[in-house]
Amino acid sequence: MNILKEYGLAVPSLLLPANGTDLSAWAVIACDQYTQDKEYWERAARLAEGKPSALNLILPEVYLDAEDKQERIQKIHAAMRSYLAEGVFAPARECLMYVERSTSYGRKRKGLVVCIDLEAYDWKPESHALIRATEQTITSRLPPRMEIRRGAALELPHIMLLVNDPERSLVEEAGKTARGREPLYDTDLMLNGGHITGWGISDEAEIAAVNSAIEKLAAANTDAQGKPFLFAVGDGNHSLAAAKAVWNEYRDARIADGCSEEEVSCSPVRYALAEIVNIYDEALTFEPIHRVIFSADPAALIQAVREKLGGTVRKVCSRQEAEEAVGASRSSFAFVYTGRDGEIHYTILDSAVTELAVSRLQPVLDEFVQDGDLDYIHGSDEVFRLGEKKQTIGLLLPPIVKDNFFSTIAAAGCLPRKSFSMGEADEKRFYLEARRLFS
Repeated sequence: MNILKEYGLAVPSLLLPANGTDLSAWAVIACDQYTQDKEYWERAARLAEGKPSALNLILPEVYLDAEDKQERIQKIHAAMRSYLAEGVFAPARECLMYVERSTSYGRKRKGLVVCIDLEAYDWKPESHALIRATEQTITSRLPPRMEIRRGAALELPHIMLLVNDPERSLVEEAGKTARGREPLYDTDLMLNGGHITGWGISDEAEIAAVNSAIEKLAAANTDAQGKPFLFAVGDGNHSLAAAKAVWNEYRDARIADGCSEEEVSCSPVRYALAEIVNIYDEALTFEPIHRVIFSADPAALIQAVREKLGGTVRKVCSRQEAEEAVGASRSSFAFVYTGRDGEIHYTILDSAVTELAVSRLQPVLDEFVQDGDLDYIHGSDEVFRLGEKKQTIGLLLPPIVKDNFFSTIAAAGCLPRKSFSMGEADEKRFYLEARRLFS
């Protein structure tokens, strides 16, 4: 695991399902998607029923507050041990994984699956680590994720790291050679997930070329104080922060028990699987993460936001008009709710904000909305679906632009929590590869 260590990376020992496994039932979408849509996860369960599936190895966050959460976690840990013991996985492969993901939106995203060294990552806003968070981390969200990871025999990745690579020297270059050999997996993905293909990279010369590309990228992304900013966490930051917290407690406990730092540093717990994606990948779209507010008065909320952000309020007559109004601006918001008259209302606030809109909106919501009455939604369909329910307000946010993304994070630190999402909900990373974690 040392070849890429200087840059916070390592070659993982990957576990893939054995030949003959139905990969369309095995692979499932990231656990932090469809957090208000149990029906999605119930459909996934029906598709995976009776088959080996990553669904049995994760806890969809729609169930984080379920009364049977502890039982679910116990079943997850038991399934991990069972899958390892019963030959569900093929023998482990020491390799990077070049991935091409075609989505139902006609886009093909390229990625490189690696292990990242949790010692090279820090989520704190003032961090100058090689790997940094892009958004604020909600520490209250870490304990349940830590509980799932703590003692788990396996980990599966949905973390995606952005790299600032306009010359396309890393991911895309690695793929040119990898695509010349037989893929290690090639499958359709369930529930509108598209298609995914993965090629292993284990040749020493190819890995050395990856290392050389990263070395140049680190030099190009080093600040005046000599601090390189190599990767920004695009998706899965809370899972990565939980992984680091579990590593810290594991490391400290082992050292307290008399193990040397050198012994502990070799543990697989020190690492986490992630996929690197070039921010300049044409298929990588930055989507806003919308909001849904429960048990609030729509008029009072709209007035509070208008007073803080300035601008004008207007009504439109349809979902299409609301989407067009927000999509054409970097500073307009749409509020969707069912009024006392039983009709669905679409209210637009054309604000006076000139910077990234969510950076001004979130503090207003934090002041106005009570704990537990705010959720974060991927995809406009879900915003409108929820907004049509009584005592619920869907809040549609304007588009996110990539311009100066890395330099903004480097200069100003993290954006507000849940500021953006990479792609639509259906385009999120699916769990497919695995890696041994705790013995």
